[in-house]
Amino acid sequence: MHPLSIPGFDVHRVRVDDGVTLEAEVGGSGPPVLLLHGFPQTRLMWRHVAADLAADHTVICPDLRGYGASDKPAETGPEIYAKRTMARDVVRLATELGHERFTLAGHDRGALVAFRAALDHPEAVARVLLLDVLATLDMWDAMHGVSAAVGFHLYLMAQAPGLPETMIRSSADAFFGYFLDVWANDPDAVPNAVRRHYLDSSARAVSSIVADYRASAQIDVAHDSADREAGNRLAMPVSVLQQDWGAALGYHAEGLWRAWAPDLRHRTVSCGHFMAEEDPALVTAEIRALASR
Repeated sequence: MHPLSIPGFDVHRVRVDDGVTLEAEVGGSGPPVLLLHGFPQTRLMWRHVAADLAADHTVICPDLRGYGASDKPAETGPEIYAKRTMARDVVRLATELGHERFTLAGHDRGALVAFRAALDHPEAVARVLLLDVLATLDMWDAMHGVSAAVGFHLYLMAQAPGLPETMIRSSADAFFGYFLDVWANDPDAVPNAVRRHYLDSSARAVSSIVADYRASAQIDVAHDSADREAGNRLAMPVSVLQQDWGAALGYHAEGLWRAWAPDLRHRTVSCGHFMAEEDPALVTAEIRALASR
């Protein structure tokens, strides 16, 4: 077992697309819960939450396409890292592991994948928890003026292939480490060994991480816009935990989410962005509460 694996969990490698295999850790027994990580992290961000949930749930923690130990296909077109594609990966992963319907939780980038999975696959996603994110379309609408400087990385990685990858590779530790530093209220929540794992994993995945973000400025916006125009919304119970970014950026987060999710429980939290590591008890309790709805 890798020293940074989730204790008691087994590692699975599952083919989900032509030439694409996801690596996931699976543990526990009971109703299935899938946990999707954010940036600049891997499935290890769920180590505390997953270990707790495994007492009464089957818990599946994959590395997303392009991240961690999962495959990183070349960006041959915008659909390769579209959230629609990554969401299909997750549903296929669950199916291959024997779960046709499940609770889904996602943080940051993983929350965008979870959102898309819930829209595209309501037959599979029974309920969804989204941590510290806005839907892609709403995120771009909310970013304006000098306050948008907090999202500089979104604009950098939205650029055409070449420049962003070169810039990030030249100082990968500084780039990815910056977010681990400024987004956390509790720096001790990410121990040195875990931080090193995140930095090394991200440095090996610069091209695919940039492609993931580039998709969010292009094809993901198109997909969200089509759903909004068609009036498509999340049909299942939805829970959202967020920091109060709206005060700084001038939006009402709960209102934005309620437009997508009529059956919504929205809470503003005081921990930092990495809430599954900074306050795992809060996140675990929210997942259990959601799973009972």
